[in-house]
Amino acid sequence: MSVAIIGAGIGGLTTALALKKRNITFTVYEAANELKPVGAGIILANNAMQVFRHLGIHREIERIGNPLCFTTLSKPDFSPLTRVDLKPFEQEFSVQNHTIHRADLHKILVDAVGENNIKLNKRLKNVAREKQQFRMEFEDNSQETYEYLIGADGIKSKVRTTLFGYEDYRDAKQLCWRGVTEFDIPDHYKHELVEAWGKGKRFGFVPLRNNRVYWYLLINKSMGTLSSSPLEFSGDFLPIADAVMRKTPKEKIIAAALYDLKPFAYWSQPNVCLLGDAAHATTPNLGQGACQAVEDAYALYKLLEKNDLKTSIQLYPKIRLKKAHSIVNTSWKVGKLAHLGNRPGIFLRNTIMKATPDKTNQKMMRNYFQLSDF
Repeated sequence: MSVAIIGAGIGGLTTALALKKRNITFTVYEAANELKPVGAGIILANNAMQVFRHLGIHREIERIGNPLCFTTLSKPDFSPLTRVDLKPFEQEFSVQNHTIHRADLHKILVDAVGENNIKLNKRLKNVAREKQQFRMEFEDNSQETYEYLIGADGIKSKVRTTLFGYEDYRDAKQLCWRGVTEFDIPDHYKHELVEAWGKGKRFGFVPLRNNRVYWYLLINKSMGTLSSSPLEFSGDFLPIADAVMRKTPKEKIIAAALYDLKPFAYWSQPNVCLLGDAAHATTPNLGQGACQAVEDAYALYKLLEKNDLKTSIQLYPKIRLKKAHSIVNTSWKVGKLAHLGNRPGIFLRNTIMKATPDKTNQKMMRNYFQLSDF
């Protein structure tokens, strides 16, 4: 049995680790020509940490990551609209939410999977089904043939567009800047994510380990362009927003327009499946994008307990579709709600948020953190 995984991102590598734990031989193909530190911060919510506990790498993540105990949505002056205590979930699920630099998580996964199982500089050019196998052609003109194929190659997935013929993207009409910098953040923020909602824009930050801070700024597309400096939009927020962004070297700031993938129901065909952003790319408004890719890998891992790979690939979407699509759709709505541009709408939104009972927010979080039943 031969298995090819396209994409060495978090979803692809977690899937590779899941297969390794089930003693299934695989090869990961990655477009980049080297495994170098990239990206900004990432939130590993309780659901992802539960999966990493099952796969045996949660202790390493806990050693390098920073525990996250509270999430706060606020006004631009950082006065809270909602504040969710995450500590009860630590007791319920026996793991903590953590923040970590994406590059640090990537290294943990690469070490667990084994670099010898990853082939670099392999950007997929084309893939075709030939009888019972898949013939893959890469941009370096090399070719490989495999019996099974897993597409973890992101929102612009070549596996999806070629074999599934689906590329219905949605433009969120928002721009995002992200960065990580060293910053001496006040002690009361050491284990808290704060996201401040302004008029057509928002700013968020969360501490990482070793005095580093991951921050992000989003605006409505109508307010600027990707060539704009994020500092142009920091004026409505407390001075800490401006200070954190100024401390970040310009070349370390990542700018991108936000898109997602309109939900669709066909993630698998005989012997091939999609996972992560290739199957259900989402806007980053719930901190669940990478976590949902990790859950995809866990679904395959659990299914392989009692089924062969062929059957597991067929069953996996039935387990994951409902939750993943709920995350995508909820995140889309939250993004629109967060970026209201009229004051009456903002006032009404803020009033409702402040009046929402804590138990309602806790219930919503629990739905995100609970892994699927098998």
